[in-house]
Amino acid sequence: MTLSPKLTRYPERLATGAFIVHSGWQKWNGDAETAQGTHGMAAGAYPFLKKIEPTLFLKLLALVEITTGLALLVPFVPRAVAGALLTGLSSGLVGLYLRTPGLRQPGSVAPTPEGIGIAKDVWMLGIGTSLVLDGLAGPER
Repeated sequence: MTLSPKLTRYPERLATGAFIVHSGWQKWNGDAETAQGTHGMAAGAYPFLKKIEPTLFLKLLALVEITTGLALLVPFVPRAVAGALLTGLSSGLVGLYLRTPGLRQPGSVAPTPEGIGIAKDVWMLGIGTSLVLDGLAGPER
């Protein structure tokens, strides 16, 4: 019995999508303190974000996460599209990890205890990239 590529990728889409939707939903309902903290960390890594007001930034980030998560959860969204959204989101998170002092051990990409929560987002980058490559490799059956 041969399973379709669409079906074989669905468990990772389901797990990742549910995780991201939940994260986005928490941010959507975040308070001013959460907005300040999230915005401060992001603006430290990406200075252009300083121009955005913290509560607006948190809502926009929540919207990106919810949209990305839903694209992963909905089976009829093509793998390459869902993967591209996930790759974009996770690239930003991995960049945040690499640019934020104190998250990595000096001279290494290995995380400090404070960095483990963000360093783990590299798995999403791997899944997103795999979905894009898989989607570009051939038609869904």
